Amino acid sequence: MDLYLDSVDFKEIEEALDFGFVKGLTTTPTFMHRHGITDIDGAIVKLSGMVPELQVEALGENVDAIVNEAERILSLDLQQEPVFKVPISNVGVKACQRLTGKGHRVNVHLIYTLNQAYMAMAAGAAFICPLAGRLQDQGHDAIKLFEQCVELIDKHGYSSKVMFSSVRHAEHVRQAILAGVHVCTVPFGVMTRLCDNTLTTLGTTQFQEHTKLMTAQVKDLIRSHNPICRASETLTSAMVAMTESGLGIVSLVDEDGNIAGIFTDGDLRRRLQHDGREILDKTLEEIGYSKNPVTIGVEALLDEVVRLFKEFEVDSIVVIKNSKPTGVLDIQDIIKLGLLGQEHL
Repeated sequence: MDLYLDSVDFKEIEEALDFGFVKGLTTTPTFMHRHGITDIDGAIVKLSGMVPELQVEALGENVDAIVNEAERILSLDLQQEPVFKVPISNVGVKACQRLTGKGHRVNVHLIYTLNQAYMAMAAGAAFICPLAGRLQDQGHDAIKLFEQCVELIDKHGYSSKVMFSSVRHAEHVRQAILAGVHVCTVPFGVMTRLCDNTLTTLGTTQFQEHTKLMTAQVKDLIRSHNPICRASETLTSAMVAMTESGLGIVSLVDEDGNIAGIFTDGDLRRRLQHDGREILDKTLEEIGYSKNPVTIGVEALLDEVVRLFKEFEVDSIVVIKNSKPTGVLDIQDIIKLGLLGQEHL
């Protein structure tokens, strides 16, 4: 089944063509009117140079008028000869036969019955085009009509292709495939949702998460802030370092800059509740701090990070290189990546 785009929006057309397998474009005067196009001929000329196959309307009150309009369009500076769309009617099928006799291709559309489809096929239409959405709006079994059209072509050898049009949603495309039609022309919004599926999205996300766990390193994730204090500094200094970093932790280092411990906002709350504000000028060494922090090397994989967060149930892990703190991993960073669930908060 060939996939066509049903649009006159030039940006949509360019994006749809990026798929690489969209075979053509269908247009209508209604589309052009909605998009504020006033230079119809100019739009047709531009579109003729953009798409593999262009289908445009050739309208007229009688056979001669339809044929003349088609020939007038052909006189434009086109990059290709378009397929001419003609509404089904006695006049339409006569015009179709005449244009076909001149070597032009015609799409007989606005078809709602099998009789109309038969007349278009008998007239030599290159395409016959029932309208699924509009038929269903009127309570008709549109899919059955498409199946009957395909069967008619197979049984009697007509050269026409059945085009599934008036597509409203992705389910219509699935029905077109099952009905065996030759062409389906769809709006851009539907075309871009044909690959959508919740289970696919979940599976893709899972694969991406597991790939990150096995390949991404701690150094790819650590924040630029690296709050550090010495144990000989005051609690106030630690509070300033935490505030400036936006993290709830400060790494404490010895005289050589090696990790000696950590002090967290949780430690701060507990000390203030127990001892009051008079401890603000005391040193961290006097107040006390955790001397066995959870640490991880900069080259470690995220898989190890997740394991440590789960095992020790901490909110932060100090990242070290050669025993010196280089940054902090916050559990929120891991949760945002989808590597840990909210239950670990």
